[in-house]
Amino acid sequence: MIQTKSHQFNLSSFRQEFRHSSLPLTDLVCAIGNYFLGYPYLPATLEAGGKEKLIVNFAQFDCFTFVETVLALNRCVVNGKITNSEFRWALQLIRYRQGIIDGYSSRLHYFTDWLRDNEQKKIISDISRQLGAVNQRKKINYMTAHRKAYSALHDENEFNKMQLAEKNISRRIMQVIPQDEVNRQMDKIKTGDIIAFPATKEGLDVAHVGFALWRGKKLHLLHASSNEGAVVVSGKTLGAYLKSNKNFTGIIVARLF
Repeated sequence: MIQTKSHQFNLSSFRQEFRHSSLPLTDLVCAIGNYFLGYPYLPATLEAGGKEKLIVNFAQFDCFTFVETVLALNRCVVNGKITNSEFRWALQLIRYRQGIIDGYSSRLHYFTDWLRDNEQKKIISDISRQLGAVNQRKKINYMTAHRKAYSALHDENEFNKMQLAEKNISRRIMQVIPQDEVNRQMDKIKTGDIIAFPATKEGLDVAHVGFALWRGKKLHLLHASSNEGAVVVSGKTLGAYLKSNKNFTGIIVARLF
């Protein structure tokens, strides 16, 4: 476990640092991600119960909310509007199906569903096919199969809508770059690309997500790590990180438009 930061995020300070940024888009993403290095990891940060609403949490992150927060702040910087209202708008657009909050099931819980929806919104693009990906199909039903773990799914209507969402995801083909292909394609991955790790776990599409970050000639992962308890840059290279985790089947790579 590394020492985590206890201070709160300050949007004014962030604005001061990034409002005149001239960094290329890919570098900007990781510069924003690096701003949160040391911030603590907290699982299930959006499972608050009650009526579905936009949750903003700059104090702790799970891997998914870290990526969403960085992407939303990135849009604010690029658009030259680093304000609370602009951030909330960007975060809602990224996090919810078509950017609309309409109950628990309107949140994009599964990464491949999130990826497809954000491709349609012209925010990111799945480039895995260009990097040697192979087609994979998988039955996705982890959340409804573990209904008791999600209080919102105790509601029969939300449970049924989540089942429908899972059936739709299950019909789609995942583009996965196999582990033995990742090292051959490594030089085509750019700093700031989103790296997702498809899961071996039954019913689940993706187990973890972060950002690619080149340090010299070595590619690492910038992510909110449950193992280290904070936002960190992985000590291992991306290839070594993937190889050491038996819960991953390969990677999916997405890039900002």
